[in-house]
Amino acid sequence: MDWVAELKGQTVGLDTAPLIFYIEEHPTYCPIVEPFFDAVARGELRVVTSTITLIEVLIHPLRKQDETLAHRYNDILLSSPGIHVASVTPTTAKMAAELRSRFNLKTPDAIQLATVVRHGATALLTNDRDFGSAPLKVLRLLDLARN
Repeated sequence: MDWVAELKGQTVGLDTAPLIFYIEEHPTYCPIVEPFFDAVARGELRVVTSTITLIEVLIHPLRKQDETLAHRYNDILLSSPGIHVASVTPTTAKMAAELRSRFNLKTPDAIQLATVVRHGATALLTNDRDFGSAPLKVLRLLDLARN
């Protein structure tokens, strides 16, 4: 996919939904995100996300007591060489508060955005409309599916 090739050599922020669509093989979005995760596996780009993603992806498997799915999320987020899960530091929290006040984001979205910006991401892969005013390129899956 052309949009993935344009990201070569960059650090890309990863929101929760694209990871869920990839791991759980969403029929519409998996074909869009699979080349992205393949490029990460080949070392063509790096991914940064926050611990918010780990929290959000584990909710469904924990509710369903699906240990296999929970392990898949843990493995990709915590053991993939091209993916960095960053902790929320006080500096990140302050930046998140600033972003939340400026862009009217929900707290988890503000933390996610502050984390990826602080770690040098040039783009954010998401499916969330709330990032429309973010201070970096927003790649929304719904828009990528239309192209």
